[in-house]
Amino acid sequence: MSFLKSLPPEAGLLQVFQAFPKAARPLLEYHEILLRGESAFSPAERELIAAYVSALNKCDYCRAVHSQTAVALGIDADATSEILSGSGLEHVDHRMRPVLAFVRKLTLSPGAVTAADADEIFAASWDDRALHDAAAICGLFNLMNRLVNGLGVEAPEAYTKLAAQRLAKGGYAQLLDLLSVDAE
Repeated sequence: MSFLKSLPPEAGLLQVFQAFPKAARPLLEYHEILLRGESAFSPAERELIAAYVSALNKCDYCRAVHSQTAVALGIDADATSEILSGSGLEHVDHRMRPVLAFVRKLTLSPGAVTAADADEIFAASWDDRALHDAAAICGLFNLMNRLVNGLGVEAPEAYTKLAAQRLAKGGYAQLLDLLSVDAE
């Protein structure tokens, strides 16, 4: 239920973005660059990182949307389920394991991250771009999770499925077209 008095209680994140387009526009542009632009990670892997960080932060809205987007883009549903439930990593690509460990530590204990954590990513044959993108996606979703939870944004499963399909098909840039230039 949205806490914003100017929006209906059932307002989703898109409605929040539409109510505050000047703040939303650069945020969505950053999403598009980081999650769909050039990267060592596939768009599916980036969505998986977003979903994992969101699960760690107990942001059900973002966890649902981004885990479903990751699956729609090709991440194994069993791997996604294992990661989000904490039941193991049997179905998770071995190269993604140190990346997920890194974003976990960066989310839960950011001051404890050391060069050794980065070295684990490099040991899995990732490069500087991968380390940057993992840290940037983690940071973005720590921000987004706090925004979503702080504003009380929730959505039924039917909505999160629709949002995931939209993101899988067209990325984040398409959302810019849904923002009014006259609002605010």
